[in-house]
Amino acid sequence: MLAIGLMSGTSLDGIDAALVKINGCGTETAVQLMEMVTLPIGEELKERIKTACDPGESNVPLICQLNTELGYQFLKACQILCQKAGIEEKSIDFVASHGQTIWHSPDADPAKNSTLQIGEPSIIAYGLQTKVVADFRVMDMAAGGQGAPLVPYTDYLLYQSDTKNRLLQNIGGIGNVTVLPKSGGLNELYAFDTGPGNMVIDELMVQLFGQPYDAFGETARAGAIIPTLQKELRTHFYLSQQPPKSTGRELFGKQFVQQLLTKYPEAAPEDLVRTLTDFTAFSIADSYQRFIFPQLGTNDMEVILSGGGAHNHLLIELIQGYLPESVAVVTQDDIGGSNDAKEAVAFAILGNETLHSRVNNAPAATGAAQGVILGKIIPNPWEAKM
Repeated sequence: MLAIGLMSGTSLDGIDAALVKINGCGTETAVQLMEMVTLPIGEELKERIKTACDPGESNVPLICQLNTELGYQFLKACQILCQKAGIEEKSIDFVASHGQTIWHSPDADPAKNSTLQIGEPSIIAYGLQTKVVADFRVMDMAAGGQGAPLVPYTDYLLYQSDTKNRLLQNIGGIGNVTVLPKSGGLNELYAFDTGPGNMVIDELMVQLFGQPYDAFGETARAGAIIPTLQKELRTHFYLSQQPPKSTGRELFGKQFVQQLLTKYPEAAPEDLVRTLTDFTAFSIADSYQRFIFPQLGTNDMEVILSGGGAHNHLLIELIQGYLPESVAVVTQDDIGGSNDAKEAVAFAILGNETLHSRVNNAPAATGAAQGVILGKIIPNPWEAKM
């Protein structure tokens, strides 16, 4: 089947659309990335999404309007992708859309769990004349899970090894890791959000330099560590919180950055970016030291980076510096994959599993009471029978 996976993460740097060819399902899944595009999110739209994520500024009309508007943006990304690949839109068998998260708040009490991804899938289904699978997180939460992370299931299908312990580290707005013990089964993997990814770095770049991100980490490289801030950040409660755990803009968003700017008004902008880049690297390595290495050791260990952070050269250097020399660190690009397309491809695979009525969460990662089928299916409205 030909499928499109759509991903727009907490970093808000764009809508990733991946065209894939999928055969089979479950452990027999074979997937080939055919083409990929990223549709940038305009600054005005990005600011309205951030407002919708802020409980103090958000409102119902804004969320409803964004749901429609982002639906058309996701449709546009699919159309551009088809044009780039030189295929007819009608040849797409299905689209799997993660949507845009504007709120994610897991709670120990299932009745208080809440998550919301917007970007109306009906608009995609009608415009592309195909079926759409969307809204993946809520079923896992209904089963008592955190609704995140969801990519570990696909990581297991694609990357499980009999000879290496593999850590699939995505660095988007938030950092998240999937732990695949060598020769392990689906029930032996675990995963969690390591903490901030690019989110705090990007927000600093916007506020201090008027730039959307720190290209290759060059701004941070020009700065120096602020020792008092570094020490403060390393005591953040999230770092010691036991997995399964997940986080988002609610904890490391604009308000978090604004508090830092208020507390350190005299700090040089480059020094702030350097210190927050260091915090992202440290939070990743610290998570491994606390929750992974004690169980698996550091031999035969491979870290595979993906996401926008995999393009930040300084960030990669810092991560390597915080890890033992025995731990290999590579990127998706290094091993023939794609740093940018990984999560979009993952949701295409999740959608494929949903359409085959297969369990596609990983309770060991999310904390769900059982395996469940994720996602809601929007049928192709052009195939309706009268």
